[in-house]
This record gives sequence, structure tokens and C-alpha cells, in this order.
Amino acid sequence: MDENNKKLVAATSAVLRYIQQEEEEEEIIIYTQPCPAAAHTPSVKLRLWGLSGRQAQMQMRNLMQMKAFHGAKFL
Repeated sequence: MDENNKKLVAATSAVLRYIQQEEEEEEIIIYTQPCPAAAHTPSVKLRLWGLSGRQAQMQMRNLMQMKAFHGAKFL
């Protein structure tokens, strides 16, 4: 590579690194600031395993009630 190409590569890589640093700083700012919508949401976390377990229990109880009150003809 001649001297001009080296300078061009150095300048281009410097500009790309500067742009990358700016993007990283913006991401840090975005992810460290509290979300305004998060202040209004409850602090309860959605646990999918617990939710599916409760749903299965409710379905089983429903089936038991149908069998107890209506007989086994619906099953």
C-alpha cells in the first residue's frame, strides 16, 4: 500500500470508530434511564410456568365438576 491508501484507511477507520462510540453512548443512555411507562406498571412479574400450572388446575377442576354434575357423558 502506498502512503495515500494508508492515510485513507486510517481516516476511514477513525471515522467508523467515532460513529460506533457515539452509538454505544446512545445505547448506554437509553438503557440506563428509567422508562416513564415502567413507573406506572405494577411490580408483579409474569411467571409463565406458574400461569400455566394454575390454568391446568382450573381445567382439571372444570372437568371434575362436569363429571360430578353432568355424569361422564360429556367426557
